[in-house]
Amino acid sequence: METTGAMAETPLLDIENLRVTFRTSHGTVEAVRGIGFTLGRERLGIVGESGSGKSQTGRAILGLTAGNGEIRADRLRFHGQDLMGFGQREWRAIRGKRISMVMQDPIYSLNPVMTVGRQIVEAYTTHHRVSPREAKEKTLEMLAAVKIRDPESVFGRYPHEVSGGMGQRIMIAMMLIPDPDLIIADEPTSALDVTVQLQVLAILDDLVRERGMGLIFISHDLSLVSSFCDRILVMYKGRIMEELKASELHRAKHPYTRGLLDCLPSLDGPKAPLRVLRRDPAWEIG
Repeated sequence: METTGAMAETPLLDIENLRVTFRTSHGTVEAVRGIGFTLGRERLGIVGESGSGKSQTGRAILGLTAGNGEIRADRLRFHGQDLMGFGQREWRAIRGKRISMVMQDPIYSLNPVMTVGRQIVEAYTTHHRVSPREAKEKTLEMLAAVKIRDPESVFGRYPHEVSGGMGQRIMIAMMLIPDPDLIIADEPTSALDVTVQLQVLAILDDLVRERGMGLIFISHDLSLVSSFCDRILVMYKGRIMEELKASELHRAKHPYTRGLLDCLPSLDGPKAPLRVLRRDPAWEIG
């Protein structure tokens, strides 16, 4: 996917000076501190350590920040719409239908007392007025699109009756069935083994390309993101340290990005202890 062509269009997302703060018993915590970026119909990776603010960035875009949190931004637009002015009615119209989010672990995201088919049908009929028969047919098509071999059988199963890899495919099917313009995938493969991980990524890649969607891929795995995405944002303590093309990650200049790369084990290099990331207090200023 070519980033240049995608970014020549009006961006799907246009964010400037986004801040997310939380009120806690120990005071105010600023999880996202003045970040900004644009997103076209491309695959954007957001990487960083736990607590860097990458997941809170994704949740803020969807208006899913916890009740003790506050979102502020000079600009937070989706297709030119000002998301900062949205009420619950406007959010219900856009969540799922135009922006979808794939969570990390399907075990905690799927309803355990509803069959797989019923949950996907519900996701579709919430935004489309169709007959039950049409909804089922669309659901079976979507299950087949995410490479599930026997959609009819899986349609009637409960979440505990499917594997982790299949559960994640089901989540992807559920999020994509309304045909959104943007999908936010928050650590969608971290709970899967390497083989299944690659299969899920290939499915996401095919669907994003075929549908011309934008994708925000949130992960702590630099190697994975560099092989899958077009661009990468590297976050640390709520700020963006560096933005670069995924293909040029090995040329990263910021010492934080370089430190993360140096911490990765190498199968080809000498068997030496991994380096320890040394953090500079200056990175937190801004």
